[in-house]
Amino acid sequence: MLVDFDGTVAPNDPTDRILERFAAPTWRDIEEEWQAGRMSSRECMRRQVALLRATPDELDDEICNVRVDPGFHAFVRFCTRQGMIVTVVSDGFDRLVRAVLERERLALAFFANRLEWQGGDRWRLAFPHARRGCRVGAGNCKCWHGARPRNGPCVVIGDGRSDFCMSSHADFVIAKGNLVDFCRRRGLSYGSFANFDQATQHLSRWLARSLAEAAPR
Repeated sequence: MLVDFDGTVAPNDPTDRILERFAAPTWRDIEEEWQAGRMSSRECMRRQVALLRATPDELDDEICNVRVDPGFHAFVRFCTRQGMIVTVVSDGFDRLVRAVLERERLALAFFANRLEWQGGDRWRLAFPHARRGCRVGAGNCKCWHGARPRNGPCVVIGDGRSDFCMSSHADFVIAKGNLVDFCRRRGLSYGSFANFDQATQHLSRWLARSLAEAAPR
């Protein structure tokens, strides 16, 4: 089970909120270049983080305002009962994802770009989960996470462009935002959701169908 963070686990897209508060307004121009496919997500994130001007305390104070979807805890419990491992895969900041998961007492594995303090109010972004040959040039290669061998089906939950690649490898996608249109165009098996209560319902129904189809006739 691969779950996006910004806009998905945390519905209000906290990375954008941090950039809105602490980065020069040109971060939006960079975002538009990425959304239009004229820039890799790795280059987009690197350039946006270079615009950040915030001390660690200021950044952490803003992170304290991040909230997870109200149904996410119940979703994780449902997955645990089904024997499914939930992994958070984010093209955002590890400092953000780690702080929110720890505060929510969610002991989940996660992969994200590494936000490194450079002193004062300056930051840089490192990419420990980038992969040579990633076809979309992602900072955190979600394509690789989606294509990794695993026991059991691969389910992806996400909302946007950074989730397109890993969704192509999924047995089932639970989607919102731009990811819905992507799944529809590609003919992928998906269900659309607005919150994690609905995501749990989609997953439950899909698992039931999968078991029924696998049962001896």
